[in-house]
Amino acid sequence: MDIKHHHHHHHHHFLLVSCPAQGHINPTLQLAKRLIGIGGTHVTYATTIHGLTQIKSFPSLEGLSYASFSDGFDDGIKPTQDPNMSEFKLVGSKTLKALIEKISTSQDHSGPVTFLIYSVLLPWAAEVASDCGIPSAFLCIQSTTSYALCHHYFNHFHNCPPFPNSMTIEGLPPFAPTELPSFLLPTSPHVSIIPIFQEHIQVSEQGKPNSSLVLLNTFDALEEAAIKVLRSSGMNVIPIGPLVITGFWEESENQSSDAGFRCDLFDKSEDDYLQWLDSKPDRSVVYVSFGSMVVLKRDQIEEMLNGLVESGLPVLWVIRCAEKGGDQEAQIMKIKNRLKIKEQGLVVPWCSQMEVLGHKSVGCFVMHCGWNSTVESLVAGVPMVGCAQFSDQNTNAKLVEEVWGVGVRAKENEEGMIEGAEIKRCLEIVMGDGERGEEIRRNCEKWKGLAKEAVKEGGSSDYNLRHFIGGLG
Repeated sequence: MDIKHHHHHHHHHFLLVSCPAQGHINPTLQLAKRLIGIGGTHVTYATTIHGLTQIKSFPSLEGLSYASFSDGFDDGIKPTQDPNMSEFKLVGSKTLKALIEKISTSQDHSGPVTFLIYSVLLPWAAEVASDCGIPSAFLCIQSTTSYALCHHYFNHFHNCPPFPNSMTIEGLPPFAPTELPSFLLPTSPHVSIIPIFQEHIQVSEQGKPNSSLVLLNTFDALEEAAIKVLRSSGMNVIPIGPLVITGFWEESENQSSDAGFRCDLFDKSEDDYLQWLDSKPDRSVVYVSFGSMVVLKRDQIEEMLNGLVESGLPVLWVIRCAEKGGDQEAQIMKIKNRLKIKEQGLVVPWCSQMEVLGHKSVGCFVMHCGWNSTVESLVAGVPMVGCAQFSDQNTNAKLVEEVWGVGVRAKENEEGMIEGAEIKRCLEIVMGDGERGEEIRRNCEKWKGLAKEAVKEGGSSDYNLRHFIGGLG
């Protein structure tokens, strides 16, 4: 019997929890959409009270509800002295438990929570679930390769200096220290995150069937080596990605397009950038964006601008203005004017990234190699120029260049700056007619096809997700 058409019969009620950051919310919501699409499920998405108030618009879908819990900072003002998020854990554990109890006693038709899925930085949620007597899984929204490197580091090198001069995962080229997740490095300002990742890994290594499951935002073919390494260490990992908006793939009329199925924490651009893209030749535009977390230094923006202008290519550049009236706003005006004089480009504060990447005039993506953007570019078949900054980005940039061959990495100088000439060099490779550019574009087409295969009905990720739900009884 196909339970798809019997939405009143909710067999499962998933509670999906993530931090309130743009890059955490969207893949989690894409998972919500997939779970509901399989049928017989209700999903509640929850984030912090303050986080929920920051979302400009909520995508609506039958079977999806929204909720919030307190992290102790409901006005959004966080102390600088909580780097390892212990306050969040302390307060969040109580308030998330209260939320689960509240849902379970409420009279609406969605029924009690039967399964908790939590995202990165919230490993304590597994304990909350277990206290409430419900199973849980960790949704890994970073690359599986970076997760496998963390796992390898904790098992072999943590607390035994000196730091390794390279790390290897069977089936992949060796990773130099600068290619590892940056928070593992002793010099990292984000070293306080280590205990949180350690906890994630401990939970997934415990082998408890009710709490050690890891759902991966990747697909079998994309990160085969890392998936294999985690499995051989006894971890129960399930690739279910790519968790990106698939609206522009879906030619078939029975699929509702989900181009708008995302949350935005930032105001849309006034400029009609899609109309501007329409006026440009195919594969001619350089799209530049560093995601929602990265703020480039002033000098770095200057170098980036020089490289873009020197390239002579049309540019669509997303730069968020952190505060009105400051230095940054003045600099953005300067960039706008310089690109205007050259009639070379458009600067916008935010855009719908999948729409842009899916546009035929976009020829490459200059980016920070955050996992969501990397996967979105792969899905759209757009070559990448990686300017990695922190977290798993250096690892992802290596995969882009050396493993999948879908782009190049921009190299920093001694001062850690990517010079304009280097940006120009990278653009000449990925946008040029040379052999390497051709090869990159061929690889992009290949991975685009494989990504599409993975999530379509009967594909590896689709099968894995259905199998996971089926196994819940």
